[in-house]
Amino acid sequence: MDIEERIKTLREELHQHNYNYYVLDKPVISDYDFDIKLKELQELEDHNPEFYDPNSPTQRVGGAVTKQFETLAHDYPMYSLSNSYSREELEDWEKRVKKLVDGKVEYVCELKYDGASISLTYESGKLTRAITRGDGVKGDNVTSNVRTILSIPVHLRGDFPPKFDIRGEIVLPYEGFAKMNAERIEAGEEPYANPRNTASGSLKLQDSAEVAKRPLDCLLYNIVGEKLGIRSQYESLEHAREWGFKVPKEAKLVNNVDEILEYVNHWEKHRHDLPYEIDGVVVKVNDFHQQDELGFTAKSPRWAIAYKFKAEQESSILKKITYQVGRTGAITPVANLEPVQLAGTIVKRASLHNADQIEKLDIREGDTVFVEKGGEIIPKIVGVDFTKRDPNSLATKYITHCPECETPLVRNEGEAQHYCPNLSGCPPQIIGRIQHYISRKAMDIEGLGGETVTLLVNEGLIENYADLYDLTKEQVLPLERMADKSAENLIQGIERSREIPFERVLFALGIRYVGETVAKKLARHYKSIAALSEASEEELIRVDEIGVRIAQSIRAFFSLEENRVLVQRLKEKGVQMEIAAEDFAHHTNKLNGDTYVISGVFSRVSRDELKKIIEENGGKVSGSISSKTNFLVAGENMGPSKLAKAEKLGTRILSEEEFLEMVK
Repeated sequence: MDIEERIKTLREELHQHNYNYYVLDKPVISDYDFDIKLKELQELEDHNPEFYDPNSPTQRVGGAVTKQFETLAHDYPMYSLSNSYSREELEDWEKRVKKLVDGKVEYVCELKYDGASISLTYESGKLTRAITRGDGVKGDNVTSNVRTILSIPVHLRGDFPPKFDIRGEIVLPYEGFAKMNAERIEAGEEPYANPRNTASGSLKLQDSAEVAKRPLDCLLYNIVGEKLGIRSQYESLEHAREWGFKVPKEAKLVNNVDEILEYVNHWEKHRHDLPYEIDGVVVKVNDFHQQDELGFTAKSPRWAIAYKFKAEQESSILKKITYQVGRTGAITPVANLEPVQLAGTIVKRASLHNADQIEKLDIREGDTVFVEKGGEIIPKIVGVDFTKRDPNSLATKYITHCPECETPLVRNEGEAQHYCPNLSGCPPQIIGRIQHYISRKAMDIEGLGGETVTLLVNEGLIENYADLYDLTKEQVLPLERMADKSAENLIQGIERSREIPFERVLFALGIRYVGETVAKKLARHYKSIAALSEASEEELIRVDEIGVRIAQSIRAFFSLEENRVLVQRLKEKGVQMEIAAEDFAHHTNKLNGDTYVISGVFSRVSRDELKKIIEENGGKVSGSISSKTNFLVAGENMGPSKLAKAEKLGTRILSEEEFLEMVK
């Protein structure tokens, strides 16, 4: 056997032994024999560098040092899940699902692992990149670190698609976490707080050799890609196991809410029997065709929901109530607490939401309060232990003036929050609006972060987001931690933001209630900021899915002279204030505002392409058939109930070919 052949054989053997040990938990050779083979391979590779392979078992011990993690876009967004906490919420979700899809609906119940989300890309059966969830659109490239996790295959086995992404959770099992902490305590170091944060932090270590020392594990649960040849979620889990992934066997196929809750109740009782942390159950519609029919909201898939376990609760002393000012001027009261251990983390602050909540619970400084952390990033206070209240305590008086600028607060009728109306003179609002403007989903200005924005405002270099375009390299260089290269990157990032499309600019302006989805609808409808700024409240309400509250907010924004000046300045600086002509040159009004429902499987174009064609030709897309539906575009395997409802209502039914002929 020649050297190349021996290297290849050793690599295949060691990959198989890793799979047996870390995925199947069934080793067939001793650690000593494994180490002898690994050492032989290492020596052969050292003496024959022409046979280098980044996926070799010898490369899994780490050694690559990353100075800064590259930010990469996900090929497919990593959506967050909607949460539920009761049978009623699950039943409401199921009703929405069954309203939008036909036929029997099966569900897959999976455990909700409490770790760091990861997306792995495989091409021709090889791991090519690993990206953290980030904001769901972009994440950090942590491929070097992820290669050190031995339960993640670098080579797949069997009949796998040519390219796909698989999502999962990087976790730190209890046993490994306990061992790490024991070593830290012995070395006189602070123990880590909880497995989840430690797993997440491990992915961001600069030296992959350090990552390799940590007993990280990876549990996979979701495959995405084009033409995968897989029909359902449950089938995808089985395929992933066959290809070499560690897929937990606790997933279960069920038929209704009763069976979902049976699964939930079992694992809520037995969660601590598992080797890793879970905080709930994820329920997914099993059939991929039905998932396609259901689609996504701006933030989450309609075909999946998380059921969170009951919140953990502890008591603490409320030392002081302080007030935060958001970028819209909204005031949020915050409870500053005696530090307390809750759900694996030390909690020092908790949300009090608004004045009504404080009054309802009669919360006072000095009280012993009950703190919960259930499905929320920021813990909340849910009650007061009145048996421990000081009889001389005074009821909380909600502030009447802004804690930052002393402006009298306002509270609009029907709203829970108090607001500071001083838009142009209140520092947190000024900083918050600019931070929103530069954020990833808005203008995505590389080289400019939230801390730098605060520095720029505090140094008097900017007062609003239009001022960014007047900055020079010489002005930003003296800022703290600003080197020549970073100053240059900042200015270049601002320059590139002039090319950001109008719909994202509109979102970046920070108009209250105008999120990503609303900004897209408004941009497509009005096509320019000039047309939008002139629209009346009545005209705005006639736009699909724009309600009174959004319309009033848009009118309020453009009624202020300072906002109109800002918009004009941005326009003069070359920021995109209209949809580029080429972006809507192929748009028509052929579909005349008619409403279409798409159902079934299509051969010539995908469902997403059909939606795009409808919207580009002046039509609207709806998820369910009603008296307002003008056309049903029917593909293969369409459910019988949708067809029957369309026929009953007299909705015109089009085949794929007929529809495409209409918009030719």
